[in-house]
Amino acid sequence: MSRPGRWGLGLGLGAAVVVFLVARAHLHGTNKGLGAEPGGESAHAEGARGSGRPGGGADRPVPVLLARAAKLDVPITLEGLGSVTAYKTVNVRAQVDGRLDKIVFREGQAVKRGEVLAEIDPRPFQILLHQGQAALARDEGQLHGAERDLDRYQAVVTKQLIPQQQVDDQRATVEQLRGATQGDEAQIENARLQLDYARIKSPIDGVTGVRQVDPGNIVHAADATGIVVVTQLDPIAVLFTLPEDDLPRVAAAQAAGPLDVAALPRDGTQALATGKLEVVDNQINTATATIRCKAIFPNPRHVLWPNQFVRARLQLALRKGALVVPAVAVQHGPQGTFVYVVGADEMAQSRPVTVDVLEGDQALVGKGLAPGEMVVIEGQNQLRPGAKTVARAGAHP
Repeated sequence: MSRPGRWGLGLGLGAAVVVFLVARAHLHGTNKGLGAEPGGESAHAEGARGSGRPGGGADRPVPVLLARAAKLDVPITLEGLGSVTAYKTVNVRAQVDGRLDKIVFREGQAVKRGEVLAEIDPRPFQILLHQGQAALARDEGQLHGAERDLDRYQAVVTKQLIPQQQVDDQRATVEQLRGATQGDEAQIENARLQLDYARIKSPIDGVTGVRQVDPGNIVHAADATGIVVVTQLDPIAVLFTLPEDDLPRVAAAQAAGPLDVAALPRDGTQALATGKLEVVDNQINTATATIRCKAIFPNPRHVLWPNQFVRARLQLALRKGALVVPAVAVQHGPQGTFVYVVGADEMAQSRPVTVDVLEGDQALVGKGLAPGEMVVIEGQNQLRPGAKTVARAGAHP
């Protein structure tokens, strides 16, 4: 074959190859596009159907715990830590010197004021009493004789049978003897008092402690150690402290009338006793920035005991008809305090509220709520305004 013929055949074969490759590429692209389009539409439709199903993520109700806003009478209180102290404490000592003959009380016994607790040997004081009585009898006899002489002298001095000087001297003698008898009477009173002191008595109503001396010992009025300590437990006192910032509220409430105080145990569950605020100390403790208060409690059953640790709850006022919700319902946001309110449609709505005061686990609402509305007290962290809710079991009435 000639050279021009060979060049023509090569060009023809090359053109055929190019046409084949172009056609194949076009066919592959077309098939790929046709296969992707149905799959894409199916996935999009499935996603659309999934988002629209009932119970999907956007429409799933949020479980919450609800409570009803209610009007109640709420006591406004302050609480401080304190300890019980005896209303009165007396270390009973001997008031005269002598041998302790008897102990007539039992340790831990309830005693009344004036009840005999112990006895000192009374004989030395009885002797002193008898000596005073004898001296009084002697001086009274001399006084009576001197008075009769004075009467006789006064009768004859007018007749100038004796000098006036003798009458005056006799009158002075009578006055001296009167003074002596008065001194004897004082000695008798003192001896009787010493004899009474020999019988050691309780100066207050209270409970005896541990006996500090045994019978047979010589006791003295100057002894530092007494016979026994008597503490008055009914009534009883509680000393407690409050922050100094509370002083204006306490003073204002106290000016309106006596204030009630409840003594509670450590766990604060139930009041042990209820009493009255007796006094607010006249100075603030600068080291702790607190003010000390004293309350008095009736304690007939001795439920309070000296040095017992208690929590004292002071009631300043009683807020009648206050609108109350649990304190956990109140949330804090950039715009202030708010609560989530759930209506009949079970949709949660954010409601701004004004809280007058937090009292324990309750919040007294001034504005923003109406009695009977239901507020969320648990589950707020999952809520957004307009979210669907479902009330959990155990919701408050």
